[in-house]
Order: sequence, then C-alpha cells, then structure tokens
Amino acid sequence: MSWIVLVVSGILEAVWATALGKSEGFTKLWPSITFVGALVLSMAGLAYSMRDIPVGTSYAVWVGIGAALTVGYAMFFGGEGVSVVKLLLVLGIVACVVGLKVLH
Repeated sequence: MSWIVLVVSGILEAVWATALGKSEGFTKLWPSITFVGALVLSMAGLAYSMRDIPVGTSYAVWVGIGAALTVGYAMFFGGEGVSVVKLLLVLGIVACVVGLKVLH
C-alpha cells in the first residue's frame, strides 16, 4: 500500500508543480487552489509512505516521478522544447525510479 500511495503522491507532485507555474505568482485563483490542495495531499502521502519505505528511497522515487511527469507535461502541453537527449534523460529518471522499487 505504501508504494501505491508514494506513486500517487509523486503524481500529485507533478500536479502542484504545474499548478504553481500556471498560478503566475499566485495571481490566478484556481491554479493557486490546485497548488495548495495537491501540495498538502502530496506531502501527506509522502509522509505516510515513509513509515514503511526508507526516507532516501521514498524521497528519490517521489521526486523522480514528479520531475518526469512535470517535464513530460511541459513538453506535451506547455511548449517546452523536445529533443531526443531530453527524452532519454527523462527515461533515465524513470529507470532509476523503477530500479529503486526493484531493490526495495
């Protein structure tokens, strides 16, 4: 169960990071509200997961999922540049997250 919560928390990290960018310095209401809600849920899930998964592993997985999804979303929807090298690097992050799960 902790791994499922950790993955969902990583997804929520991507949500709050994206919402933070769209809030334009907290000047837009709904992105700001989305940011706060996703942040609270993401942190709560990370804290829950750390009861069963070591801190280093859980934090690395949480950040890795959030970073990969945030970059992927930005490339697909946000106009961030796409390159083969960038895609390979993001896939490297995903591979490291999977590797940490396999080792745990």
